[in-house]
Amino acid sequence: MKIGSVEHKKLFCATFMETYQEYKPESLPWPDLDEQGLQLLQGIPFWQKALDIEREAGAMVSGYAATVKDRLIQEAIALQGREETRHANLIKTLIDRYQIEMPPRPPVEVPQNIEPAFTTFGFEECLDSFFAFGLFAIAREADIFPEQLFTIFDLILDEEARHIVFFINWFTYTQIERGHGLPLLRGAKTLWYYSRAMSNLIDTFGGRDTSGTGFTATSATTLTNDLTAEKFLAVCIRENEYRMSKYDSRLLQPRFLPRLATTVLRTIQLLPKRKPQTPQGASA
Repeated sequence: MKIGSVEHKKLFCATFMETYQEYKPESLPWPDLDEQGLQLLQGIPFWQKALDIEREAGAMVSGYAATVKDRLIQEAIALQGREETRHANLIKTLIDRYQIEMPPRPPVEVPQNIEPAFTTFGFEECLDSFFAFGLFAIAREADIFPEQLFTIFDLILDEEARHIVFFINWFTYTQIERGHGLPLLRGAKTLWYYSRAMSNLIDTFGGRDTSGTGFTATSATTLTNDLTAEKFLAVCIRENEYRMSKYDSRLLQPRFLPRLATTVLRTIQLLPKRKPQTPQGASA
């Protein structure tokens, strides 16, 4: 199959739409939590940002779908818009059920330059999903919440994986269709969008936007006390490979962050390990 061909378009759109799952967030089997689990869930710092991001994504993706002329791609992007809106409803259901404090949220505004906003959001999802896969697995391995809660969030993570696989293939197909098919040109555009997405995520989760909190760094250390950069990256890489293994090998997958994380992990593993210090007065 040639990337950028009609066959390619049919495959990535069909894969996305045929793997859709129907469910209503309020009808899911939400578990009861004990006092310790409830306090821990309420103390995780990213619920407000997660809700805002999903609300904005639902409106923006749905708005962009309405502008797309290709009927097959339009149908797929419209489906993603409905899923992003459902993610917001799921998070709001969790917030209400577990009594997480949340101030009233402002109205959602759809950006005027909607295709660049959709493209930047897609690259942000590629970055954010990679870390979310790892964070979710770390929380699951720590056994701090009932398994029913992780089963519910598996739905979201599987949908995020579907979104980013669809997005990378849509982006590449669109660039080739518009005559920007040279690998060097596509690579430069991809790097530019990844840089923009990284900057937006830093702003959102604890950089220049001081109202934000770090999605992975802060939240991961909330869930476990012995987390190291080496362990976190290793889990993110492993979980990304697991999520991506479900897709047709002919489809493109996000590669930038997994490759970067693998390089960083190998560098960390080559560094000399610090020896534990012997307390003063203890015998050698």
